Amino acid sequence: MKAIVWSKDSCSFSTQAKALLESKGIEYEERNVSQNWTREQLLEAVPMARTLPQIFLDQEFVGGFTELRKKLAE
Repeated sequence: MKAIVWSKDSCSFSTQAKALLESKGIEYEERNVSQNWTREQLLEAVPMARTLPQIFLDQEFVGGFTELRKKLAE
């Protein structure tokens, strides 16, 4: 399983999502819109994104941290 985490600096939910993935041993690619990625690139991937993080698991859109936590609890 591999994840993509769209995040930004100083976002506690992004930090929690990455920590959860690490605790489950799930590899992830971080796409930080405060650093190397743009908001436009985020909106191409998730057109309705209004908050961060935005998370994909195995190329399937999951949502934010709360949705990720629910998905991994299944």
